[in-house]
Amino acid sequence: MIAIKASIGTEPYKIEIKSPTGNVVIADEPLEKGGQDKGFSPKELLASSLGACTCATVRMYAERKTWEIEKINVNVELVEEEGQTKFIRQIELVGDLDDAQRTRLLNVANACPIHKILTHTIVVDTVLI
Repeated sequence: MIAIKASIGTEPYKIEIKSPTGNVVIADEPLEKGGQDKGFSPKELLASSLGACTCATVRMYAERKTWEIEKINVNVELVEEEGQTKFIRQIELVGDLDDAQRTRLLNVANACPIHKILTHTIVVDTVLI
């Protein structure tokens, strides 16, 4: 289970997000939405989760296989249109890889934990405390 705590005071719309391990991330809304643009917007954080998970998962797999990979670049675009949310993910693999390795790493990217979460049924249970 992952558990974070998010809180907002009176400063519009600066949100402090804390992990159980003590890490802190600041989220905010952009200026045009009344925020101060001091951090990632909630939607940017969502897209960032997919990008970060993809990078880490592909890197872990490549290291286990001892494949020559210098860098992994992932661009994620979140597009909302016609009642649908779409993530457009581009992965650049920098290194000495053949076509079979590249194909395998694409399959690994599609199996990263955040990708799995986003492509399966999601339920949000909310209670007031």
